[in-house]
Amino acid sequence: MKKDMVVLQQMLPDGRLYEDVRLGTVSSLIPNAPFESCHAADLLETPCGDILAVWFAGSDEGNSDISIVLSRLDKDSSRWTDPVKVSDDDTRSEQNPSLFQKSENEIWLVYTAQKAKTKDDKPFFNYQYTAEIRRRRSFDNGRTWSDTETMFSHPGSFCRQKIQVLSNGRYLFGNWYCFDDESRNGSDVSVVHISDDGGLSWREVGIPDSRGKVHANLVELGGGRILALMRSRSADYVYRSMSLDYGETWSVPEKTELANNNSSISAIRLSSGAVAMVCNPVGYGDDASKTCWPFQRCPVEVALSEDEGVTWNYRRIIEHGEGFCGRYNDINNMRYEYPVMMQSSSGKIYVAYSAFTRRNIKFVIIDEDWIRGGKKYLGIRGDASTFRHY
Repeated sequence: MKKDMVVLQQMLPDGRLYEDVRLGTVSSLIPNAPFESCHAADLLETPCGDILAVWFAGSDEGNSDISIVLSRLDKDSSRWTDPVKVSDDDTRSEQNPSLFQKSENEIWLVYTAQKAKTKDDKPFFNYQYTAEIRRRRSFDNGRTWSDTETMFSHPGSFCRQKIQVLSNGRYLFGNWYCFDDESRNGSDVSVVHISDDGGLSWREVGIPDSRGKVHANLVELGGGRILALMRSRSADYVYRSMSLDYGETWSVPEKTELANNNSSISAIRLSSGAVAMVCNPVGYGDDASKTCWPFQRCPVEVALSEDEGVTWNYRRIIEHGEGFCGRYNDINNMRYEYPVMMQSSSGKIYVAYSAFTRRNIKFVIIDEDWIRGGKKYLGIRGDASTFRHY
């Protein structure tokens, strides 16, 4: 039997785009050398057609060598570049980057910076309660960056989703505050920062009763209606809040039908009008008042809602991990977590997430038809090693 076996080629962490002819996707493992760990990616398509990916990398989350790095997929290339460091504070742990296209010629890199752990000085859980939110700016499509500025100095300020520009020109930036207590971040509360002058000044509004409901992904639905989809520190469900007045006031978060494992989610509105979300669709808590941190962060799933996030009738797994399932067996999967998604100018959907327990950032290209089931396996459709850039 062995002499007749065929070894399937595996995708290498070389940054090249690989076509998966069975799933109908194109994907890549973005290079991460020489860093041991990588996490919390964000994506941006620049006006010139390049794709930028940023994440935090170093020895381990919370250490002083954790910095923001950037890789680029040039418009005419089929290979991501090696990552380069784009933050500048070697005394703090710099985390959760996002890329905001401020104008045709200006990109903001926004991220958190917190006190770093040391061998002699270790926090009860983490030092997120010391974080502030910082910014660097680029005027050459992310090739060089300005000096670092502090955007929000309130201790414990944290962010994940990029700044959103509404149809009326208003900027919304979903943040949350972390506190120095023994709740293991279960006491975090969500706020929304609002700017009506292009980011020169900001004011804060709170999301009521949002304790433990964080990482608000803000999605404009039209007519001043804003949907917020949120991670749960209780590892029970994704939660949903609504604003009917361009972000001035918010409803109390309510759970949706989608499970959440206390890991980051990402949501956007597609050009079709549907809301798309990518997440780990597994829950491990049943008490919304308790904090839960399960190891399990697999599989990764994309979902569509056609009723403003109330129901999610189209769902497809984009990452199966090692294939283990069941509450006592799925811990054998590695972690595939913190996904982010965007829709490109071509209509393609780009997804990135931490893969293989933070060893790589995986990048995947799909589209809405793929989620809805319009693309099925029809046999070998070409060379599986073909590189294609969208």
